[in-house]
Order: sequence, then C-alpha cells, then structure tokens
Amino acid sequence: MLAIVMSLAALPGPARSAEPQVPVLWDSKERLPKPDLSTLPRLRFLTTTDFPPFNFIDKSGRLSGFHVDLARAICAELGIAEQCQIQALPWDELGGALNAGEGEALIAGVPATAETREKYAFSRPYLQFPARFIMKKAQAVTEPLVDKLRDKRVGVLAGSAHERVLRDYFGDLKVVTYAKPDWLNADLKDGKLDAVFGDGMRLSFWLSGTDAAGCCRFAGGPYLAPEYLGTGLAIATKPDNAALAAAFDYALHEISAKGTFAELYLRYFPVSFF
Repeated sequence: MLAIVMSLAALPGPARSAEPQVPVLWDSKERLPKPDLSTLPRLRFLTTTDFPPFNFIDKSGRLSGFHVDLARAICAELGIAEQCQIQALPWDELGGALNAGEGEALIAGVPATAETREKYAFSRPYLQFPARFIMKKAQAVTEPLVDKLRDKRVGVLAGSAHERVLRDYFGDLKVVTYAKPDWLNADLKDGKLDAVFGDGMRLSFWLSGTDAAGCCRFAGGPYLAPEYLGTGLAIATKPDNAALAAAFDYALHEISAKGTFAELYLRYFPVSFF
C-alpha cells in the first residue's frame, strides 16, 4: 500500500529522506510561451492580511509575506513591475472584488476545486501541502516507514483527511485520534506517541517553535495525495481571463527554473515541509 502513496506523491525513484527539500513542481525542460502583456494597464493582485507567513502586516505596518514577494517576482518576470499592485482585503470580500473589476488576480490560497473552477480560471499550482510524519529525534526512522512503524502509536487529528490517508495506506499502525493539534504534538513530545501524522506545513511551524523545544523532526515522506489533500495553491483570475492565468504559468515556471522560488520558499519556511 505504501507504493500507492508514494506514486501519488509523484516522487521519482525511491522515497525521499527527511532532509529539507525545496518543492519543485515544474519540469525545467518544459518550454512555455512567453506572454506579451505590454498592453496591460495594470495588474492588481488581491490577497489578505491574516494568513502568515503567506500574508501579514509586518512591524513597520507594511503588507508582507510569501504571497506578496511571489506576486512581485511574477510581475518582474513578466516585465510589468511598474504596473504591479498588491491590495489586501478581508477573505470574504476577495471574490466579489475580483468580479467587480477591483483586481485581476487572487493570490490568497483559494483552493482549486471542482466548485471553484466554475468561478475562476487558475494557474497551475505553485505550492502543495504534503502529509508528513514527525517523531522524536532519537527514534526517527527513514523510509520505508510502513514496516518500521508497524504496531506503533501514531497520532492524527480526528476526522481529518490525514486520518483517512493514515488508515487507508498505513493500516498496521495503532491510530490514536485527537481533537486538537496542541494535544497531539504535546503527547509526542512527552513520549506518549511514537509518531504524529499531519499537514507538513503546520508541523514545520511547530517543529521550529518554542513548544517543540527541539524535541522532534520529520521522518520519511513527503506524501502528496491530491484526492485526499487537494492540489495545493494556485493563482485565480476571472474565468474569461485564462490568458492571464497562462501568463502566470510562464512566470512561475521561470521563477522556479532561476531559483527565485527556492529563495522565497526558504525565506518563509526555514524548516522545509518537503
């Protein structure tokens, strides 16, 4: 069953170790057509302020974050830095603002689902959220985990997509469900669990925080299963503006190939969740 999980991750060759990785979602050999946006009067990205480290107000009162820097990098790659603007709005106002012509694109974590694809045209995903195991540093093991974690107590959030992945593909574990992530992580730290399975990004924040106190690390993975965990983050435009979404694909591909994406990723996610 493990092979199925790893095949969903689209990872070449054997399973990756838990060493920090920068996600690479683009084929460097692919050639995308360069768009001509010379007639575009302005490109306004709409985002939020309350989704750190993606979007937040910094100590100087400026809109900052991974999405802000990524939007600027996209505009620079498209040669329209002077036309680029970034505006923050409450989450529930984003769709209405885009439809009202108050912006050209949403870079705010709008999920690309069957429902949202009826409302927006999307770029390809620029970031995905893998599932990961974390363990105490002294007990952390490497792939293949399916045998090494057999009969071990593994904690997971009750009712989550990660619980479904754990039960469907790692059936010989002793699954222990929790209502709150704080309880889950604390029991791992205290030795009451052998491992925790969950969202790699959120686990990376805990690993780098004071609550973890350096107790633990990633083990094995990462695991990408789109039908359980979604396809990741993409930039949304109006449904009749697919050409702009394609322009974002070109810029994101170039940003990845030139190493700009890796620089931004490590700036905001120093404990990589890949």
